[in-house]
Amino acid sequence: MISKVATLLLDRVSMFEFGVVCEVFGIDRTEHGVPAFDFRICGICPGEPLASITPGLTLSAEYGLDSLRDADLVVVPPPGAQSGFPDEALDAVRAAAEAGATVLSLCSGAFLLGEAGLLDGRKCTTHWGYVEELAARFPTAVVDPDVLFVDEGNLVTSAGTAAGIDACLHVVRRELGSTVANTIARRMVVPPQRDGGQRQFIEQPVVACTSDSLSETMAWMSENLELPHTIDELAARSSMSTRTFARKFAAETGTTPVKWLTTQRVLYARQLLEGTDLGLEAISRRTGFGSGALLRHHFNRVVGLAPGDYRRRFGCHTAEFTQ
Repeated sequence: MISKVATLLLDRVSMFEFGVVCEVFGIDRTEHGVPAFDFRICGICPGEPLASITPGLTLSAEYGLDSLRDADLVVVPPPGAQSGFPDEALDAVRAAAEAGATVLSLCSGAFLLGEAGLLDGRKCTTHWGYVEELAARFPTAVVDPDVLFVDEGNLVTSAGTAAGIDACLHVVRRELGSTVANTIARRMVVPPQRDGGQRQFIEQPVVACTSDSLSETMAWMSENLELPHTIDELAARSSMSTRTFARKFAAETGTTPVKWLTTQRVLYARQLLEGTDLGLEAISRRTGFGSGALLRHHFNRVVGLAPGDYRRRFGCHTAEFTQ
């Protein structure tokens, strides 16, 4: 569970990612059923104006670095550089991690975590434009250049800009459940969940003129997850050849139809685990996996928990089933 969230404000902070942190954790949404966060903006010199990356705009932190040390979640938005971070900031983030906080970096904030020694031997990511530099600077880190975010438990790192939204909502979902994450996403008018393993960016331009057909097909897939789906059938529904459908689907979503469908099924299974007392086999039928064993395999891979463990942690019902 997270209740106290501290974000680190350094000179020349990137305003978009900083704003994402404030939007997800800093706004009181208790009237919509979102638990209140004790949200604190922390800096080396509280009250002292700091430049942002946006010309003519300054910010100041209300709290000192000591507020990082007892936080449940410490968020590091990208500062204006990839090196030369103040020792006081590195010490405070390191101390918070040692005290048990989850540390979340957005975009190039991963470089600060690297200098603090938090990336050693850990999987991580950053903006695709910085991955080679991150890997070279911190050779013991396992840098994934393609994903939107990486969840290593008490260490979460995200790619650039909008991927910070995905990472923040992922942490909320992981710690507080789908209902809370979906509520925040709805207020922000953003998708409630993008798979962390989705590619950061698309190498080829999106092929024109058929996005409406794909959107309709994807909506139909989402509404009929319990049905078997084949690429041939989906291509025909989109009025495309199988090869064209697969190519355009990958270009527009960054993943394959099968992987996208599997993720949607896992997300639906997660909702059923949270909000119903259905057994594993019943959930597997509703989500289209067909068997509890297949559901368990994919759920473990995507969520990182067995379905039964997830239900015990996040479910509203007490129903148990054999793992």
